Amino acid sequence: MEGDKSKRIYVTVESVFDQTGYMQPVSITWNGRVLPVTVRDFRPAASEAGSGNAGDCYTIVIGDQEKHLFFERASRLFPSRVGRWFVEMS
Repeated sequence: MEGDKSKRIYVTVESVFDQTGYMQPVSITWNGRVLPVTVRDFRPAASEAGSGNAGDCYTIVIGDQEKHLFFERASRLFPSRVGRWFVEMS
């Protein structure tokens, strides 16, 4: 059902990269507030059917709440764009 779909909310995320190239989010900007995050888990996220855009799913903790933060890789048609971050709201 269409009413059951989650809505993507695109957010600003500050990330650090370690010497191996691993990208780790350290804070998220939500409703104008910068909130520190702790990464609890990381997994590759399945691409949407037909989109060709793979991504990553980070299980993060903000305060005492656990959330999923997704990194959606950009299309190869736009080489200057790496990707963007979103959370899903149901």
